[in-house]
Order: sequence, then C-alpha cells, then structure tokens
Amino acid sequence: MQVDSPPASPSPSILETLATPSLPSQDCPRRVRTDLDLLILAIESLDVAGSEALLKVSEQLGLQPVIPGRVKLWLIRSTNPMRRQSQRDPLSLDQAKALTLVICFLAKRLTVLIRQLLLGYQQLQDQNLSPEHHFRLAEYLQRFRSLFRARMNPKRAGVIAYSTDEKLDELAILLLTRLLFCTGTQGPQRLWNSLFDGEVV
Repeated sequence: MQVDSPPASPSPSILETLATPSLPSQDCPRRVRTDLDLLILAIESLDVAGSEALLKVSEQLGLQPVIPGRVKLWLIRSTNPMRRQSQRDPLSLDQAKALTLVICFLAKRLTVLIRQLLLGYQQLQDQNLSPEHHFRLAEYLQRFRSLFRARMNPKRAGVIAYSTDEKLDELAILLLTRLLFCTGTQGPQRLWNSLFDGEVV
C-alpha cells in the first residue's frame, strides 16, 4: 500500500488515547504548533535518519490518514510560525495528536542516548566545562543550531530570541529534557497535556 495514497477513513483510533482539550476552536494554538516542530527538530538533531524515522513510525502506528506522506508532514510542520516557509493553514487537533504520538515513540527509542547527553551536560556544568568536552553532546548541539538556523525565519521575534549559540544550546537542552519527559508509559498523555498548559478554557 502506498503511503502517499491513504484510503478515505476515519481518524485512527490510536488518536483517542489523547484527550481532546476544550479550546475556543478545533485548531491548535501557536505555542502547540511551535513546540511540536521544535521537538521534532531535536529528534532530527539526535538521529540523522530522524526525518525518515518520522514517516516510518507514522506508518507503523497507522497514522497514514492523518500524515499520508512526506509532503503532508512538511506542510503540518510548517504551521510553526517561526519557520522560513511558514504555512497559514491551521494545525488540527488530530494532526497535533499524531505528531505527539510519533514524537513519544521516537523519544522512547532514543531514551538511552537522551539520558547520556543530559547526564553529560550536568557533569560538565558541575565542572564548569563547555559542551565541547563531550563529543556526542557537542555534536547534538551543533546539529541543532545548524538545523534551527536553516529552517527558522531570522526576522521572526521568536527566532531573534535565539540569535546566539548560547541561547540555542539552552533551547536544545530544554528540548532534551522534554523528550525524556515523554519516554515513560504515560509519555504521550504527559506531553499532550503539557502542550496545552494555560491554553485550555
């Protein structure tokens, strides 16, 4: 079955494992769109094959009706207003749920690496050493900075806030902690609920 040609069908039942928040509309707030895309960016920085993994996991989870292929995934991610090629189309709750499930699945697969990097970062902090003293952490941070600057619009206020390497490194580490947060058995629900903190009516 071709991934790019999904049959017309209702939303996958796996989406029902995430509660539908009470919002003014069925479109996701700006912060949700931004957070999901940045978490995926962190995954891509951890794993050079992250982009392909996103599509494979989406297929494994039966999410083709929501994410039918590479182009649709790009369009969904481009609802992040910080992007250079930001799309004006809204991000639906089903699309956000699908991204959340995929993110948590991949984060769980990367749990060991995420823990190692966070532990290494803490040890460097305790010794007042820079990330360059930890090869794998430095590699992750460098790749994250490169992907962020390549994909985000430097004229956006939200992007200007991360104009230095130091600020981007802080963001990259914060995203690692959020990925670790969603590796447990209730990871998808925990991440999903955190996305809407302060947004639910």
